[in-house]
Amino acid sequence: MLLPPLRIGSLTLTSRLILGTGGITNLEVLEQAVAASGTELVTVALRRVTDRGPGSLLDLLERTGVEVLPNTAGCATATEAVQLARLAREAFGTRRVKLEVIGDEHTLLPDVVETLDAAETLVDEGFEVFAYTNDDPVTALRLADLGCVAVMPLGSPIGSGMGIANPTNLAIIREQLEVPVVLDAGIGTASDAALAMEAGCDAVLLASAVTRAQDPPAMARAMRCAVEAGWLARRAGRIPRRRFAVASTTDVGRPQLGSASGTP
Repeated sequence: MLLPPLRIGSLTLTSRLILGTGGITNLEVLEQAVAASGTELVTVALRRVTDRGPGSLLDLLERTGVEVLPNTAGCATATEAVQLARLAREAFGTRRVKLEVIGDEHTLLPDVVETLDAAETLVDEGFEVFAYTNDDPVTALRLADLGCVAVMPLGSPIGSGMGIANPTNLAIIREQLEVPVVLDAGIGTASDAALAMEAGCDAVLLASAVTRAQDPPAMARAMRCAVEAGWLARRAGRIPRRRFAVASTTDVGRPQLGSASGTP
């Protein structure tokens, strides 16, 4: 199934599923998962990439033909994130970066103050910033106003598999922003990805849900179908929620069974 292309900065994607590589332990399985997902964009943490030779993670991704989106995972300050983004630009030859600035190691929630600071610097330096943030509509709007090419609110904490804690906030973010909104973090299974798309997200980024699944290629395929199904369902338009039942068949033509005239 082909969905309409999604434009993020200078990148045009026909798949609305973005994969992360965090948690993967087997490159052969990762390659199968990438193929099953149909993704065209894969994120990698620069600090985890030390080898570009044959058999390495980067060698695999280049062979699959996907675009690589370096990220600043592990950074705790704006200064660290900016420095790592500059290194990524040199190492990967791309000005795209997924910006992550984590507030603490226990929750892995984003530090929005540091994220905003880093985003402003990187945008000024010509980077195309994909900004990971919380699901606060005000922060999301600030990041978009700074010039980020995509805003990436979390569904729930990274790696938690808790799904989407606040779909209403996602819908508000989607209504307020003109740049693409990509659900990032918290996806546990395919129905979470479908809900993200139904809530208005333009794409979904996930890693652990696939890399730590019992069968990563099968889960990758499920996520691909879920993203497509969620997008189609949103476009089709769900029926209104009601407190009481609404019969799908009217009373017109209903036979008068058991009436006085018809009773023997």
